[in-house]
Amino acid sequence: MIPTPVELHWQEFLIFSAGIQVTQASILEVPWSDHCALRVRLEHAYPPGKGAEPIWARPRRLMEPSRFQNALKDLEPVSDSTDVQVDMWNIRLSNALDEIAPRRPLQPRRNRSPWFTEELRSMKREKRRLEGVWRELHDRASRSAYRALMESYEHATIEVKRVYYASLIESASSRPAKLFKIIRSLTTVPTNPKSDDQAPSAEAFQSHFADKISLLRRDLPATTDTMRELETPWPLAGPTLDQFIPLDAEALDRLIAAARPTTCSLDPCPSWLVKSCLEGLRDPLLKIINSSLEQGVFPEGLKEVVVSPLLKKPDLDRLVPTSYRPVSNLSFLGKVIERAVAVQLQQFLDDTAGLDPFQSGFRAGHGTETVLVSITDHLRCQLDRGGSVLLVLLDLTAAFDTVDHNLLTHRLAVAGVRGTALNWLASFLHNRGQRVERGGLVSERSPLHCGVPQGAILSPLLFNIYMQPLAQLVRDFGLKCYQYADDTQLVLKMEGQPESVPDSFHQCLEAIIGWLRSSRLRVNPAKTEILWLGRPGSGDIQLPTLDGEVLRPSSLVKSLGVLLDPSLTMEAQVSAVTKTAFFHLRQARRLAPYLSRDNLATVIQATVISRLDYCNALYIGFPVSVIRKLKLVQNAAARLLAGVPIRCHME
Repeated sequence: MIPTPVELHWQEFLIFSAGIQVTQASILEVPWSDHCALRVRLEHAYPPGKGAEPIWARPRRLMEPSRFQNALKDLEPVSDSTDVQVDMWNIRLSNALDEIAPRRPLQPRRNRSPWFTEELRSMKREKRRLEGVWRELHDRASRSAYRALMESYEHATIEVKRVYYASLIESASSRPAKLFKIIRSLTTVPTNPKSDDQAPSAEAFQSHFADKISLLRRDLPATTDTMRELETPWPLAGPTLDQFIPLDAEALDRLIAAARPTTCSLDPCPSWLVKSCLEGLRDPLLKIINSSLEQGVFPEGLKEVVVSPLLKKPDLDRLVPTSYRPVSNLSFLGKVIERAVAVQLQQFLDDTAGLDPFQSGFRAGHGTETVLVSITDHLRCQLDRGGSVLLVLLDLTAAFDTVDHNLLTHRLAVAGVRGTALNWLASFLHNRGQRVERGGLVSERSPLHCGVPQGAILSPLLFNIYMQPLAQLVRDFGLKCYQYADDTQLVLKMEGQPESVPDSFHQCLEAIIGWLRSSRLRVNPAKTEILWLGRPGSGDIQLPTLDGEVLRPSSLVKSLGVLLDPSLTMEAQVSAVTKTAFFHLRQARRLAPYLSRDNLATVIQATVISRLDYCNALYIGFPVSVIRKLKLVQNAAARLLAGVPIRCHME
């Protein structure tokens, strides 16, 4: 009960700590006071206590690489079958892990301050003891002793935090995603997580994700063009890739070193343990990988995908499955085999020009900056000649999930992949399945009849091959086409400022819709954006329809993370970059007292400078008034790193 005045015309405020939510507020009149009683319900997520359900886990301290390697037995393959070898690999590694670090119930406990050491705990106890002595005696000696220890405790706390934060940042110095997560955990006050007791179950998520693709697939039946393409004979001339080359020990070491140590529930042991014990696991790994490449089969035991639902935005309803997106996790061994194939397939496509030169994404030298520089250069050149340009950003619905396996296999063969290599890729695509993991429960298996598995090493490359014919189709109508994964952008140049687009543009859009339908893909007209760039005073352009919906020009579009306006001033992009950069700079300032200069530089580089550097080639030639905003951020970062006052001049 909190009293509040009845007659007076002012308000009283309730101020609570972060993480406390106020619900069910009501005002009650009481007869014994001229104040009203305010009744509220306070909700706060209490940390798990001793009565909480134990967590079954393996203690990390017991998983020593030397003990794990000694526990491994009978790793020699007992069969030439790849599936049998993979099954025995999983069983033996799992048994070895159970021997050295069996699962045990661990009581969850609070650990709000993981940096807090036993030395600090001892100093804190002594500080409280001296405080009690001083409050009892009230003499100068006890007060001096108490203040001296308090200052020592504060300095020791800062030093311990500095060491702890430094170790965290150094562990993620080469992994931006992990570094961002660490910085967010250190600078953000944890909020009250909503209960997931009523959240959808694993089966509900599985049904939602599977039904979404099934309904979309049902609305995209095979057309006559689809059947005609599948019946087209493969080219007889030209280079071919008939067999993937088996690996040697040196090539395997490079693959394992490049692999990220991510682990999912399908792995028999943590992937970092496999990387640490590579010396003893090299021979069976080589046998499994080379057996798969030589036989042209991808192991059935590695085709499973574990999906974890991830909330799209924090403010969405957690009880509705549509608020979540699926995040796929695949086995570590399967990714290693994929990487062995991806290296050879990419090399073959590079040697034979199997991909379109303007097809970017997941290719060396074909990043987002390359695409954007090329697009903006064409736009500016046309504007300088007094013409106008249409930039169309096509949006495809669940493109990766609706790829047709038979069409993809045919386009691989047309690109020159034949024989055992083609059989391996067909085996990789077919007979896949997924399960949803949620709250420790796993759903039933659901088959995947289409799509390339998201999260797989090969999926981006296979999708590029699948989309490769679209670029030439667009160029046949006189338009330019730029592709980055499932983002397709069209550029139409027009002389002067016409009131309508040429017929070739209408025909091109119709051809694109037809090709997408024959490829069993769907364009989303509602999310497709179009930008008309021309000189001021131009009349409106009458735009055509796209799949039955009229296209409407936008005043601002986002192309691969960069905001573009009709005049290409880049002011909106610079404002957005500086706003985000200053926010992260304020977060870095909060950590500055606990970080060394090198660690602070790592944080600033990852969170601030990287945003200024993203596609910075687009800023060349812009006026000082635009660039000055970026320079202000750069100077503020330099002042923070140098430890000088905010108003200190920097150049």
